[in-house]
Amino acid sequence: MGPRNNQMFSTPGDESAVMTAWESFVGGDARPIESLRSLVDISWQRCQEAQVDPNRRGGSRPLSDQDLFLLLERQSELLEASAPAMACARDFLSETGTMMVLADIHGTILLTEGDAHALGSAETIYLMPGATWSEAQCGTNAIGTALALGQPVQIHSAEHYCAGIKRWTCSATVVRHPTDGEIIGVLDVSGLSQTYSRQSLALVVTTANRIESRLAMVEMERRYILLEHGMGRWNAGGQEGLVLFDRRGRPIKANEHAHIAIAAVGGQVELSSARRLPELAAARPGRGGARRQLPPWIKPEWLEPLIVKGEQLGTLLVVPSTRSRAVSPHSSGHGRGDVGDAFAAVITADPTLLQVIGKARQLARSRAPLLLQGETGVGKEEFAQGIHGASSGPFVALNCGGLSRELLASELFGYADGAFTGARKGGMAGKIEAADGGTLFLDEIGEMPMDMQPHLLRVLEQREICRLGENTTRRVNFRLIAATHRDLREEIAAGRFRMDLFYRIAVTSLRIPPLRERKGDIALLAQHFFDVFRGEQEMAPGVLDAAVLARLESYRWPGNVRELRNVIQGAVMMSEGEPLTCSALPSELSHLEASDPTPLEGLGAAVRSIAEGEEALIRRAIIASEGNLTLAARQLHIAKSTLYVKMQRYGLSRDMVRAGEQAHK
Repeated sequence: MGPRNNQMFSTPGDESAVMTAWESFVGGDARPIESLRSLVDISWQRCQEAQVDPNRRGGSRPLSDQDLFLLLERQSELLEASAPAMACARDFLSETGTMMVLADIHGTILLTEGDAHALGSAETIYLMPGATWSEAQCGTNAIGTALALGQPVQIHSAEHYCAGIKRWTCSATVVRHPTDGEIIGVLDVSGLSQTYSRQSLALVVTTANRIESRLAMVEMERRYILLEHGMGRWNAGGQEGLVLFDRRGRPIKANEHAHIAIAAVGGQVELSSARRLPELAAARPGRGGARRQLPPWIKPEWLEPLIVKGEQLGTLLVVPSTRSRAVSPHSSGHGRGDVGDAFAAVITADPTLLQVIGKARQLARSRAPLLLQGETGVGKEEFAQGIHGASSGPFVALNCGGLSRELLASELFGYADGAFTGARKGGMAGKIEAADGGTLFLDEIGEMPMDMQPHLLRVLEQREICRLGENTTRRVNFRLIAATHRDLREEIAAGRFRMDLFYRIAVTSLRIPPLRERKGDIALLAQHFFDVFRGEQEMAPGVLDAAVLARLESYRWPGNVRELRNVIQGAVMMSEGEPLTCSALPSELSHLEASDPTPLEGLGAAVRSIAEGEEALIRRAIIASEGNLTLAARQLHIAKSTLYVKMQRYGLSRDMVRAGEQAHK
């Protein structure tokens, strides 16, 4: 019976022997039994190491309706490609006692179709949308084991590790993305034990191939559109290094200057192998893609999302020439040179901002923790790099927003070898360790989960860190610079931020004023950007028209300096060398009169636009509608599903917003 150890298919005739082997295994006797297939034996060992309860009765408790909706939004690409196959399963598997299951890379079920009786029985063990069926959650099962092995798997009856699912038989295989073979999901056919069939495994493999073929067709169509859309920038000439990335962060085209420009900033892109840069993948709804931690050599302003009909098909990386970088405003010098040089390139004539820069130069001589407060786009990271500029050691940045709790914890604290499924062999040092001897910049610290805040506080107080899954402490010495656009005192009052951590990170603080409070800087910065971008397009110098400046000065600039820079860059490209007029400005500015009011100052103001202070508008809409999200979405002129996605992006909930409003009263 030895040769059957490695066979692909289960053998129902061995069920009694397999059950005996399982009882022996969970009883403490780990000796292999001949009737037990090797893949099952190894899977049981993984389950035992992960301390999976062998008496578990089923999958994890399903996600809430809202969380499941958001998950389906994020997985829309896989769901759309799978829709025809799942529709066939609905009819093909009817009256067979079996069902087809589509799950994501974590084993969380997205969709089920098939026999009504099977679907009903499956709910008793939580084999349903929103429940997770990874090996770490449910032990040996076709979904989780296929993900663990990356290959087709059939698990029958007693071969399941957990007692509560031994009445079931299941066959599954992974779904891979056609461009790079990355696993993006798993497809499964399940039913009660009496429905066992070898053909079930052939069915899921064939169906997965159909899904992958459909993905390949869609991806090819997107690529053609992306290349066509990006060629306009290619033909514009210039000395910048240009690299076009697809929606998954794979480089697909680069110009002749790319290698030199990227090498000059200490970067690396493997153009020949088309290796992915996941940080440049197009943002999905609810993921907060704009907050991803970029490689240190890439500045956010070098990235241009390429959007066609509302969908981001890719990203254009524009690495300026050496001359362009030398005059770039808000440049921090990447932490080199003295602190005076680090702030010398900040373009401002505003007395308040000049005073802030003076304080920043003073604080750069200290190692005390510092809190930077200011809206998105005012240049908090640039100030952090400038303050770091006078010191030695690395500058390490991490954005605490837009990351799951687990990912943020591993990025911040690092992890030991084998700390979790998929952990890098040998473990990984976190950002805190990487900043040893230098500066750690934590952006959007107000979005750090409450249960993680005590761990950061302990590191700050004891100067020691433990990687996830490790008991060994490591000494660290770094300066902390934190930043947030939130009012942390309000967050403390609302119970979302610890007071003791606030006083630990805010030993000193700086508030960087928004652009709307620096009216004199708008024209100054606009003219500067105008000169820079005309120079890049090899156009003659010019002076901005007074009417254009009036429009710019009448706008509130919710995106601050970053938004102004992007507006001028786009306007220069649209003008094609002609004098820049108001018609070249974006719609929100081109129709704006110089005397137009820009209200929404108070919480009771009517909601008029999602473009201005998006998070604040969402809060106001929820308060104004007394928590009725349907009405709030209608006031914001967006779909209710879009409102759910944006609420997740900003960490909002209906009850939290209303509780915060009550606290103000």
